[in-house]
Amino acid sequence: MRLMKKTPFTQYHIDAGAKMAEFAGYNMPIEFTGINDEHMAVRERAGVFDVSHMGEIWVKGPRALDFLQYITSNNVAALFDGKVQYTVMPNGRGGIVDDILVYRIDGETFLLVVNAANIDKDWNHICTQGEIFGLTPGKELYNASDEIAQLAVQGPLAMKIVQQLCSEAIEKLPYYTFIKTDIAGIGDAILSITGYTGSGGCEIYVANEDAPRLWSALWKAGEGYGLQNVGLGARDTLRLEMGFCLYGNDIDDTTSPIEAGLGWVTKFVEGKDFIDRTFLEKQKAEGVSRRLVGFVMEERGIPRHGYELVAPEGGVIGHVTSGTMSPMLKQGIGLGYVESEYCAPGTEIAVVIRGRNIGARVTKPPFISK
Repeated sequence: MRLMKKTPFTQYHIDAGAKMAEFAGYNMPIEFTGINDEHMAVRERAGVFDVSHMGEIWVKGPRALDFLQYITSNNVAALFDGKVQYTVMPNGRGGIVDDILVYRIDGETFLLVVNAANIDKDWNHICTQGEIFGLTPGKELYNASDEIAQLAVQGPLAMKIVQQLCSEAIEKLPYYTFIKTDIAGIGDAILSITGYTGSGGCEIYVANEDAPRLWSALWKAGEGYGLQNVGLGARDTLRLEMGFCLYGNDIDDTTSPIEAGLGWVTKFVEGKDFIDRTFLEKQKAEGVSRRLVGFVMEERGIPRHGYELVAPEGGVIGHVTSGTMSPMLKQGIGLGYVESEYCAPGTEIAVVIRGRNIGARVTKPPFISK
């Protein structure tokens, strides 16, 4: 039996009565008081997520920028100190190694935040490609994933709570920026504003040894604000209401960023000769045969990963990649790949649920207004 990894917060979750399960090799909380209850807490107040299972990889040195321009699709040269960028790493076969965040600390220091299930794959890919640029694992490339704890505090009251832990003003930090600051007396913490819920808030990165101090201070600050623990179950329903992709479901090594609607992070700027550029430029110019779309159920039913999507006349046109019952809409919503002729918003399609074609309509996410 494989031993699951723990985050610095695992015992707190167990003590709080969380339903625990393995995720990406970690013993993670799936839910505490129930997915719908936790979901609404984030939409209405504030919730705290343990996302310490995510990976962190440092890229440093005078060739760091050139290297990142090569292995990612977005234009890293557009970043400035304190700016974060969402991007993907093309795999050389038209698919996606992972979708990641790039933090620019300075012109020669970048932090990559990668998906938990892909840490080893991403690290191997980065090291292999790094050889081309003379970047050495353990020197210019460093996998700090097992050394960093991360909490995401999300919801309309999140920044008011976290502000109590910070000496400098943080409530008006722009979206997709970060600062290195003192948080709860932890002097070298990183606080960023990216979010995976669409309800505002921040992420806090600290060393593992500082995690208990952060945890205690955060819950003290959250008294009176209705702060709740939130598990991975509600994290999934929250991101899906916003139409955010989940690696392994909506994007993977077989899906291109153009097919996935991620052309906005695929920048064909002069001088950026990134992996798969020629292939992706051709896709953008000539079009693709399938696209990732959002859809809402027009009849009662919950779409699930793998369900077939069919045209009104009955022919299979694709499949569901993510689906749930929206706690906000009280309606089934989902993402899925369909043949391109069915991707326009308003197009009527159907989801095959238990052998029946249940009506749905293509809709451009987000499914709810922020």
